Amino acid sequence: MNTEQQIQAIEQKVHALIDSDPGNFLVEVKIRPGNNVKVFVDADKGVSIERLVHYNRKLYRDIEEMGLFPNGDFSLEVSSPGLDEPLKLHRQYLKNIGRSVEVLMKDGVKKEGKLLDAAEAYILIEEERGQGKRKELVQQTISLNDIKTTKIQIKF
Repeated sequence: MNTEQQIQAIEQKVHALIDSDPGNFLVEVKIRPGNNVKVFVDADKGVSIERLVHYNRKLYRDIEEMGLFPNGDFSLEVSSPGLDEPLKLHRQYLKNIGRSVEVLMKDGVKKEGKLLDAAEAYILIEEERGQGKRKELVQQTISLNDIKTTKIQIKF
């Protein structure tokens, strides 16, 4: 079984596992060298550590029973995506409306601003331009097709 098939099998198990929690959703499954399986689960209103621990324990048993890895040689980490992980799903954009984001465009241009809206095909951000009395807020619609990554920015 190749890595892509392993990821698909794990995704199916995760979907079945989180199905009872409609606010929770699978963001991504990654398999790193050494069979290090990382599963990112998020929720519309935040996912609790207790929930993640429950998912981890159940999923670990499921993966062992499926025999996806020779000799059961794998490690599993179930977590919510951290701030260093880019937004991948529309639900993540919706959840983060009102927060500061950094958008890296496919052409290499970076844009920073407040996420105001997220539709299926675009996002709307508000950028600050200029300084002092010349400072202005400019709203900009960005097509999701033009975005390489979007990350949440913490401002103090």
